[in-house]
Amino acid sequence: MTDKLKFNDFIGSVHFSSDDEVFYGRIEGINDLVTFEASTVSKLKKAFKEAVEDYLELCKETGKEAFKSFKGSFNVRVNPELHSKAFEHATLEGKTLNQFVKEAIEQKLRTG
Repeated sequence: MTDKLKFNDFIGSVHFSSDDEVFYGRIEGINDLVTFEASTVSKLKKAFKEAVEDYLELCKETGKEAFKSFKGSFNVRVNPELHSKAFEHATLEGKTLNQFVKEAIEQKLRTG
């Protein structure tokens, strides 16, 4: 089970407000805040697609990149024991911790 939608390489978060009895979400991985909502799942999927299409049109009109750019570095917070074990494995394999983590991410993405 997932609480995400996907359309044209865009990912949308999905939430439910029991107080308002509405599904809502936002487009993830962009530099702007674009939200959508609906009263049913099928309507939410439609609202998400419309939000993506509207956002793409806006980006086209303004010459803005649709997706957030990534610089290729980020901080990963893990507990000290996992950090120590990862360092040990990397060192024994003759790799830096950065290489070890990069390869672990690549492997996870290949195997899903």
